[in-house]
Amino acid sequence: MALQRATHRTLHALTAALADLDLTPSEINTLANLGDGRARNVRALSADTGTRATTLTGVLDRLERRGLLTRELDPNDRRSFRLALTEQGRGVAAQVSAAVSGLEARALAGLPPQQLAGYHAVITALQEVS
Repeated sequence: MALQRATHRTLHALTAALADLDLTPSEINTLANLGDGRARNVRALSADTGTRATTLTGVLDRLERRGLLTRELDPNDRRSFRLALTEQGRGVAAQVSAAVSGLEARALAGLPPQQLAGYHAVITALQEVS
């Protein structure tokens, strides 16, 4: 339950820090992942966010309506779309990234090197399992 509690508290802290943007946790997750500037299709974004493609569709619809992302036909596969942030979306994604970085910095501040190494080992292990 520790992982679930940490995840819930992290999402709550990020939602509060970004309250003026009126984003859901799923939208924050999506923007954080698209914030790296790589356009990708829904399948790849689904894998990156850990969200089912069917669930992600509603998130993408909301972000598109807000003018934060676009869907363009993939030139390599005309059956799928590539997702890319708009200029406004890149600005919001940068705010999301800053909030994530700030939260992580505050959480890790003051930890001795051995505990930081343990944190990074756990994060790596979780990424490899999922």
